[in-house]
Amino acid sequence: IHKAAMLQKRSLVELQDTELHKLLERPNPAQSYNSWITELIAFGKLTGNRYIYGIGPDTGANIGKYTELYVMPSQIMEIVSGGIMKPVSKYKIEYNGTYEIDASEICHIKDFNPYYDGTGSHLYGQSPLRAGLRSLTTNNEAVQTGVKYLQNQTARGLLMSDEGDINEVQAQQLKDKFRKQFQGSDNAGDVIITPKKLSWVNFGLNAADVSLIEQYNASIKDLCNIYNVPVQLLNNTDSSSYNNMKEAKKALYQNAVIPELLKIKDELNRWLAPKFGEKLCIEFDFSVIPELQEETDKVVDQLSKAWWITPNEKRAAMNYGKDEQTSQLDDYFIPANLIPIQSNDVEMPVENIDVDVNKFLNTENVKKKEISERLKLALQNKIDEHNDEVGDDKDKRTTISILFQVYERGIGAYRTNPSSVRPSVSSPEQWAMARVNSFLYALRNGKFRSGKHDTDLLPDGHPMSSKEKSTEKNETFSDYPQTATNNAKRMIEWREKYGRGGLSTKEAGKKGIGSGVARAVSLSKGQDQSPKTIRMMYNFFNRHEAFKEHHDEWPPTASRISWALRSVTQRPMNTVLKPITDPHPRYWHWPMQVLPETGKDFPKSSVQSGPKGLNRPL
Repeated sequence: IHKAAMLQKRSLVELQDTELHKLLERPNPAQSYNSWITELIAFGKLTGNRYIYGIGPDTGANIGKYTELYVMPSQIMEIVSGGIMKPVSKYKIEYNGTYEIDASEICHIKDFNPYYDGTGSHLYGQSPLRAGLRSLTTNNEAVQTGVKYLQNQTARGLLMSDEGDINEVQAQQLKDKFRKQFQGSDNAGDVIITPKKLSWVNFGLNAADVSLIEQYNASIKDLCNIYNVPVQLLNNTDSSSYNNMKEAKKALYQNAVIPELLKIKDELNRWLAPKFGEKLCIEFDFSVIPELQEETDKVVDQLSKAWWITPNEKRAAMNYGKDEQTSQLDDYFIPANLIPIQSNDVEMPVENIDVDVNKFLNTENVKKKEISERLKLALQNKIDEHNDEVGDDKDKRTTISILFQVYERGIGAYRTNPSSVRPSVSSPEQWAMARVNSFLYALRNGKFRSGKHDTDLLPDGHPMSSKEKSTEKNETFSDYPQTATNNAKRMIEWREKYGRGGLSTKEAGKKGIGSGVARAVSLSKGQDQSPKTIRMMYNFFNRHEAFKEHHDEWPPTASRISWALRSVTQRPMNTVLKPITDPHPRYWHWPMQVLPETGKDFPKSSVQSGPKGLNRPL
């Protein structure tokens, strides 16, 4: 149904104030559209035939276009046949004379008629009343019998003496005495005592005895079935209630009114619309019917769940126009929890961590996991949104590798412990994505909505983390040389000036590594540094020793700035510095010699010899 409605909206454009509109609004000088369509439907329901007579100019520019439409009385219309090759040649009407009308000027809308007798009777529609003739006859007889009963009813019965010794005068006296003493509400239920032995003879039957009411109601139900009209709408109180009446009104439109209007619409599109244009058609708008608004609510609910339909297509299905100003409404909005079974995958290495899913997977031969492009994009979008919200708080930030592990554990939990899955969840992918959302919530807020999970994947500093705490002293260093702070500021200026070198916090987060820019900003502000941070700086040197070769280039390359951001600004506390004369007096570079990783006995300060014999405190 929705597809048909969308195709109709795509194919058709609604017009306003056309010649066809004006004709249907006022079919003829004596009728409005409402009275005209009522008369047309009434003749059809009574006789099975509807005749529309069109009148228009015979000459001029508007030849062939009707200016007036009349409903002809179907009971006096006669079809004149032109033989087998031309079943309908013209129509004849006898009304104050005989008139013949060409077949092209009459639109004949007839009901199905299976009766073929060779005389052309099949060219007429069959009246619904003919199919229900027996029910109609029963109904008429029941009404007529009831009327005659009321008109001709006599005394209820005869009261007489068994002894036969009552004359007419005594009988009249007895009757008057009975009326006076025993009739009326005051004497209801009283006991009558008489010295005579009397007998009673009953005359006729009452309405209940002859079952006139039951026969009438049964025939009414049969006639309602013929016209597809719910019997509750005809004051049948036996089966009437508020809900029944509500459903009955809806059924009246769906089973009787709408099919009748569709039949008329199709015939008007065949006979009338082409006279006003080749690509014109007439349509009825049933969405304005109040009794069908509940069905509209169901359509809205179904369309809201149909993600494979664009918003503009949904607007079209609901008889709203397309939003031309918002191009996004022509795109598909797919729920993030829908993951394809087959897709183009990319490989992503997995860190050596303790994952619960290994309990049911053979991890000895598995060296890498695969993550689909769609899943990678969905997880990355969640990471970007989450990291933007928490900022530079390292105890709340996360990476795609962490979320992928959470996702994999969700898949495993769905398959190995189905009893824990909510009834509303229909797939392991949906359950896994819900686990990812729960993990991100706990990461941001420091608590879980319900049960705890994946606490071993939370950062070390997170209050809910279950990772083993380091035995290292909770020690930080802030008394590093002023030159480190100055050089950190200089490297940041270089990066802003030349637009290269080092990764921002967001760029580094996508790669799952630390940010040299973030560390430089930290040192430029004189913030404390932990032993763990210092060891991380040292690991960078081992991985990127090649960057050191570019330190003499000018203007500084991206590699040089990246190296400088790490070495000059991030490693002064864990190293013994030796001076190297920079060819450019603005820039100092110190290589490092790492002290033992215990983080103890770091030099408080020292004095190094700078260029031209200048001594600078470090």
